[in-house]
Amino acid sequence: MDPPPPPPSQSQPPPLPPVNWDSLDALVLDFVRSDRLIVPPASPSPPSSPSSSTTTATSSSSPSTSTSSSYSSRLLIRRARRVLEAGDVDAALALLRAHAPAALLDHRLLFHLHKQRFVELVRRGTEEDREAALDCLRTALAPCALDAYPEAYEEFKHILLVLIYDKDDQSSPVANEWSINRRFELAGLLSSILRAHLQAYDPILSMTLRYLMSIHKVFCSRQGLSSPISDLTDRLLFEDRDPPAVPQECSVEAPPFDEVDIQALAHAVQLTRQGAVDSLKFAKGDLYQAFQNELCRMKLDMSLLDKLVHEYCIYRGIVEGCSHAHPGTSDLKSGQTNGVSFINKQGANNETQFECEMTDNQDGGCSTSDITHHDSWSKRLRRVRSSTSGQGRRKRWRGRADDLCYSCETSGDANLEMLPPAFDMDEDVVIEKKHLVSDSGLSDTRNMQDQKYEVILEMRDLTGKGMASKVVDEINSIDPDFFFQNPILLFQLKQVEFLKLVAGGDCVAALKVASSHLGPLASSNQALLKPLKETLVTLIQPNEDVLTKAVSLPVLASSLQLAISRRLGIKEPQLMKIVRTTLHTHTEWFKLQMCKDRFDHHLKIDSLKEFDPSASHSMSKALTDECGNGSSQITTCSSGKVPDEGSSPQVSSEVACDESAILKVMEFLALPRPDAIQLLMQYEGNAETVIQQIFS
Repeated sequence: MDPPPPPPSQSQPPPLPPVNWDSLDALVLDFVRSDRLIVPPASPSPPSSPSSSTTTATSSSSPSTSTSSSYSSRLLIRRARRVLEAGDVDAALALLRAHAPAALLDHRLLFHLHKQRFVELVRRGTEEDREAALDCLRTALAPCALDAYPEAYEEFKHILLVLIYDKDDQSSPVANEWSINRRFELAGLLSSILRAHLQAYDPILSMTLRYLMSIHKVFCSRQGLSSPISDLTDRLLFEDRDPPAVPQECSVEAPPFDEVDIQALAHAVQLTRQGAVDSLKFAKGDLYQAFQNELCRMKLDMSLLDKLVHEYCIYRGIVEGCSHAHPGTSDLKSGQTNGVSFINKQGANNETQFECEMTDNQDGGCSTSDITHHDSWSKRLRRVRSSTSGQGRRKRWRGRADDLCYSCETSGDANLEMLPPAFDMDEDVVIEKKHLVSDSGLSDTRNMQDQKYEVILEMRDLTGKGMASKVVDEINSIDPDFFFQNPILLFQLKQVEFLKLVAGGDCVAALKVASSHLGPLASSNQALLKPLKETLVTLIQPNEDVLTKAVSLPVLASSLQLAISRRLGIKEPQLMKIVRTTLHTHTEWFKLQMCKDRFDHHLKIDSLKEFDPSASHSMSKALTDECGNGSSQITTCSSGKVPDEGSSPQVSSEVACDESAILKVMEFLALPRPDAIQLLMQYEGNAETVIQQIFS
């Protein structure tokens, strides 16, 4: 069969560097375990290793380790935020007294809570509530105003005006105090304080995404570029932030912080210099804790993030597919969870609608791809996979259902640690719900979608194990046209087969593979000649490490997964697009800053960019060009040359300026780092000369 004609030549920007998807898998798995989005194992851990579940769920080296207590603390924060946003300050105070009494030692926070409680009591308007408001003034608000902070007593006298001005009077001097927005500001402030006090930081994935997306937005804005993922980032990362937690002591003395730390924090999370100083004060000088505090102030749409993570987990084989979804799966469009009380016809339709939305985003839709009409694919899709890496080892998605189980009890005896980790549904209810989903007419479609994923994941797993010959045979048997459209993938798979034979000492068989496959492929694609020569050189130096040094199997496996997915009408998950694009702009941003990111290791960004340097660079580049899954369309944010794979932004060799001189110019002239460096280079690195010239 003749290969199909190549597509017409188009002028496209080069593709983005690849991402270490295995590293992202680890971050995603940590996220779903930390927030309990997957069903926990049915059987408890063996007695010999009681802490094994905690150990596998998180990285012990991470400063934001997700433990059960951290999870409970995050639930406490979420609950306190919710009741405050609803205006129930009494419930918030009761929660704090029961579970975080030390937070109430912050007199500034306590004053704000009592002030809002007073306003809410007056807002209710009944005689009883008015009496309670006056009692709040006498017994709580006035005593707090005396020592909360210097301006507190003036604010106390001002808040008394709500007693005589109506809440609907927009021209009154206390219109802002009456505003509902005050509830949300206070809820955000309380969240910031509790998060730091309880060390209840979000999983690394959510902090990393906040950081990367914020840099991406700043980079595109300052470079005058349109973001190709703005439809996602604008919905996922909100513009407003929670108020910062202010240190209780306000010293007028100069802070004993290194200016390098101040500037690093200010530029990393877009703070003013004074904002960075205050943040470091609150964190008692701990730069990384201050960094985490500021990152967690950025608000994410958690329902959308859950949806993106779920989509990614199915694609990567971390959780079971749509037809195996746990009944607790969230309806992420509406932001609600289909819990026990929602098991009805409407709830089933909501879940089905969510599953269709997820597959629609992948261009797989709720209908099968045209390719599945081929007999070979249909037979393959109907085969039951027997591999141990199949559905039996994957997790079941549960969704963010814990809020439904969060006890509203606020008595002193309440214990957050006793909250159930998940609700278990009666088997009859599950069967009933499955029946309802079946009635929707989409069950068979979801099963077909799952089977397509099974084929893709099996090919990826076999490739990752180096079983290239079997992968080629399987794909050829089910789709003879696949490798005509993906010749570089075929070359690399045959390259793996060749190297395995060489490593095993069978050079004769290896040469047959080279002459039958590698040679013809290289003759039709000049870019493959160099990797072919490098591959043949291994004949004279056979050893066990030949395969690992020449080919990165994880990269090849992921590239094959992308190509087969496209063949089946399934696009890569949107989370992959976000990570690939934002990692690239992160690299470009720090090239502009002419420095290295001090926080990239803290957020595992360096591992997301990390690849085996011993793998063939030219082959990896060719594979990226061939199998970039349309990544060239997202290089519109590139400001120049695409960085090498796995490269880390380093200080330019042209920059010979002293760091203290750079910081001095930045501080005195309020300039961005690149501008300060350019000025210093004009005046031979002398900060005093630069400042003198500017002000002369």
